Amino acid sequence: MTIDCDDCTMQATTACDDCVVTFLLGHHPGAEVGDAELTAISHLAEEGLVPPLRLVRSDESGAERWAG
Repeated sequence: MTIDCDDCTMQATTACDDCVVTFLLGHHPGAEVGDAELTAISHLAEEGLVPPLRLVRSDESGAERWAG
């Protein structure tokens, strides 16, 4: 999974301040995350140890969908 902040419809909103990508990488524009890493991040977020992934992408119809 590629997490690219430029593809996120929540970019430049307050959601960025509480996104795991911002938490882990600072304000770099994105990251390449494998399935194992995504699972680990999800578990850490479920336990409140890191913020959840706030990535929201638009699909082909323009509708927003959560990626995490």
